[in-house]
Amino acid sequence: MTDAKVLICGASIGGPALAYWLVRHGFDVTVVERAPGPRPGGQAVDVRGPALDVAERMGVLAEIRAASTGMRGMSMVDADGAEIFRSEEHTLSGGDLASPDVEVLRDDLAAILMRAAGGEVEYLFDDSPAAVEQDEHGVDVVFAGGGRRRFDLVVGADGLHSTTRRLVFGPESDFITHLGTYVGVWSAPNFLGLDRWQVFHQTPDGWGGGVLTARDNTELRVYLGFESATPLEYDHRDVAGQKRILAERLRNAGWVIPRLLEHMWDAPDFHFDSMAQIHMDSWSHGRVALLGDAGYCGSPLSGQGTSMAMVGAYVLAGELKAAGGDHHAAFAAYESELRGYVTANQELALTNKRRVEAQQAAEAGDTEAAAALAEGLADFTDVVGSFKPKDY
Repeated sequence: MTDAKVLICGASIGGPALAYWLVRHGFDVTVVERAPGPRPGGQAVDVRGPALDVAERMGVLAEIRAASTGMRGMSMVDADGAEIFRSEEHTLSGGDLASPDVEVLRDDLAAILMRAAGGEVEYLFDDSPAAVEQDEHGVDVVFAGGGRRRFDLVVGADGLHSTTRRLVFGPESDFITHLGTYVGVWSAPNFLGLDRWQVFHQTPDGWGGGVLTARDNTELRVYLGFESATPLEYDHRDVAGQKRILAERLRNAGWVIPRLLEHMWDAPDFHFDSMAQIHMDSWSHGRVALLGDAGYCGSPLSGQGTSMAMVGAYVLAGELKAAGGDHHAAFAAYESELRGYVTANQELALTNKRRVEAQQAAEAGDTEAAAALAEGLADFTDVVGSFKPKDY
C-alpha cells in the first residue's frame, strides 16, 4: 500500500507520535483536531520504560529531558498548610526521582512530537469527524466543518471520549469503566513561591489535590479533584459547567484550595474529567483502529497513559510497515503485540487505587482491611519495563 492516505483523529500525544512514524514509513498523513490549535494545559505526564526507547528512536529524548518539570521533591500538608511530611526521593506526580523516567508537561510533550513529525503532516484544526463510512477499498469521512474526504485508513487517537470510537464501534457507555474520581487541571501564578517543588493536600472526604511548579517556577499546574462513587452526568464540552461542579464539591476545602479555585475561573487551559478506563474486545474494525486512551485508556491512576500512547503509535505504524499496508494483518499484529502490556498497565491503576485505600485503612486503624487490600499489589517497575519495542 504505497502512499496510503491515513487520517489520524486527535493531536495530543498518540496522534503526533503516530504521524511521525507513518510519514517515515511512506504514508500520507492527515491529522484532524477538534480544538482550534494545539491544546494548552493538561497535567504533567511521564515518559517511562519502552516509551523512552521510542522517544530515543524518534530523536527527541534529549529535547524531552530538557523540557522536564525538574522536580526536586514534594510535601504533604494539612488543612492549615502545616507540612506533614516531605520527600526529595520521590514525588506524587512523577514517582522515583532517581529513575530514568521523564516527567514533562503534556502540552510541552505534544509540541515536541508535533515538531518532530515535520511539515509533511497535514493538520486540520477546529474540525472533527461527523460520520465515518467504510467499504472494502477505503473510508469516507464527513467532517463537522462540512468537508468530505476519502482515506485508506482511519486511526482514532482522540482520547477517553473518542468521537471515532463512538462513530465506528458504538456508544461510550459500552466501553467505559469509572474509577470513582474526578479531577480538574489548570494553570495559576506561583503565588506560593515554590521552587521546582510540589505540594499536595488530602481533604477529609477523599481526594483534594495539589500544585507543582512549571515554566521556570513562574506558574503552578493545579490538580484538584473529588471522589464520586456514582458517575456524574455533565456536558464534556461545557467548561463553565465543569468549573461550577468542581467549585461546589470543594467549597469547604482547606489549605489554599479556595485561592486555587479563584484562579480557575479565568484559566484558559482548564481541563476536567473522570478517572476512567476503556476496555474493548478489539481495537480495530475494518479499516479503522484506535490508539491510546481512545482504545485502552488506563486513567491517570496508572501513570502510564502517555507511555502507552507513544509505544502504541510506534507499534501500530511499525506493523503497518511490516505488513506492507495490509491493515487486516497489521491491526491484528498491533493488538497481539500490545494487549498484554496494556492489560498490565490498566491493572496498575487499580493497584494504585487499592494502595491508597490500604493506606487510608491503616491510618484509620483497620489493619486487617489494610492487609487484605495490600495483598498481591503489582510491582510498578516490573510492569513499566515489561515491554521491549522490536525493530521495524
